[in-house]
Order: sequence, then structure tokens, then C-alpha cells
Amino acid sequence: MKIGFIGVGAMGGPMSRNIVTKTNHEVTVFDLNPAMMDECVKAGAKRGSSVADVARSSEIIMMSLPTPRHVESVVDGPDGIAANAKPGTVVIDLTTNSPGMIKKLAELLKTKKIDLVEAPVTGGVIKATDGTLTIICGGDEAVIDKQRPLLSSIGALVVHTGPHGSGSVGKIINNMLGLCNAAIAAEGMMIATMAGVDLDKIVEVVSNGSGNSNAFRNMQIRSLKGKFEPSFALDLAYKDLSLAVDLATETGMPAMVAPQVLNLMRMARGMGLGQGDSTSVIKVYESMLGKQARLK
Repeated sequence: MKIGFIGVGAMGGPMSRNIVTKTNHEVTVFDLNPAMMDECVKAGAKRGSSVADVARSSEIIMMSLPTPRHVESVVDGPDGIAANAKPGTVVIDLTTNSPGMIKKLAELLKTKKIDLVEAPVTGGVIKATDGTLTIICGGDEAVIDKQRPLLSSIGALVVHTGPHGSGSVGKIINNMLGLCNAAIAAEGMMIATMAGVDLDKIVEVVSNGSGNSNAFRNMQIRSLKGKFEPSFALDLAYKDLSLAVDLATETGMPAMVAPQVLNLMRMARGMGLGQGDSTSVIKVYESMLGKQARLK
């Protein structure tokens, strides 16, 4: 099978390389950053010259892009997938997208006799690298079932949540919970710091108590050790949480917590921290209070 992969950055890169190494498919990659393509070519992928080139030559096209607008541009642009892919092609969108955008693009591609599988992933760079992501699929079940062998090369669990849009809802809610959890963890660690208690002891308590979580564990290995190199960049986290707040507004849900966490992220981005890790939100508190929450 000829697979095209558009967007081979922090997440798309390891996913595309897993397809190369774990399957017999021919994989052609394209990214605006040539260095990202270089890594995939080293692993055995072919280099595409453009989105149109990949679309014309592929039977299945996968995308892992930063935002819904990037996806729209790649699918519906003048040199995009809709204008260049053959009827019968399957498009798999691995991006954290908005439900509305997915529905719009699914309808557009349907007019071209192209199926869209909505398939945002969760697990971060570590699970993208080892191929154990959770893949949240929306769309036609029969189409998704045919792609399960391919998806199993990048993920350990494939969940069909329902029609187009449902996968994005699942991913948005998942990220909302993780990001809000991380924000309150940062707040808690700053309270402990201001109270003058040994932070290592507080972390030991929480790690073995009911307050423990994946977000807290991530904070232990990152911000509490002064490591802010991006695993999940704050700018992307802000985009994802914005999608959750927008969805709450669209559905009439009176969200209380997520909008406040979004404001905290907005402050962090205003401090120039957008390209750092999402745990950089703790620096908002540190800057205001003149103390750092760090493990020994």
C-alpha cells in the first residue's frame, strides 16, 4: 500500500517512522521543514515534493498538523488533497482538530469519493515513538475497521467513538482534563513552596496519595526539575484547551475551570513561554511570587 504522511514533526515524525519499520507499506512524507523529512528518509521513507505530490501518489494519506486551520489548508487548499487525490483514497487525520472542521472536511471529501477517518491520538511523544498511542476514531465504522492494521503500527488502542466529530470531542476532553490537572498541580506546588515546606517531601506524599496523576508525574520530571524543553509545547496546549472552551460555549455548557486555566496559559504565553513545555505555566506563579518551585 502507498501511504502518504503530511506533517512529520514531533508527533508525525515518530508515527511515520513506525509505519516504515513495522509494515511493508511504501511511505512518502512531506513537511515544510526539510530536516524533519530527512529523519524519515533515513528510516526508509520517500521524500514528497508537495502536498499535491503526496496526494496524487498515495492510496492512504495521513496528516499530523498543528491546528484545524492547517488541516483545512492541506485538505481544501488549491494544491491540497481534495483537488489532487484519486477517488477511493482514504484520508486519516491524526491532528487534534475541532468537531466542526472535521465534519466540514468530511463532507467536502465525500463529494470527491474520498473517505475521511478522524483519528486524533493521545500519549505524547514518548508513546508516539514506541508505537503505543491511543487513537480516537470518528467516522464510518467499516472504513475505520479496514484501517485498524495500519493504525496498530502506531497505536496500542483504537477506539471508535462514533460519527465524524466524536473523535475530536474525545481528544479535546482528554486534553482538557490533563491540562487543568497540570495547572492545579503547579498551584499546589507553589503553595507548598510559599509555606516553606520541603517540596521533595510534598512530592513524595502526593506521589503516593490520592492527588497523584499523569500530569503530576510529568511535572516531577519537567518543571520541578527546571526542565522546560517542549514535550507538549504550551502554544499547542493553549490551542487544545481553547478548542475545549469553544466546545463548551457551542454546547451551552457553563464551564468553570477550563476558562481560568486558559487565562493562566494566556498569561504564560504573554511572558514569552509559548514555545516551552506546557508545564511552563508554573513560571507565572514563580514570576509573581519571586520564588521557584524546584526539587532538590
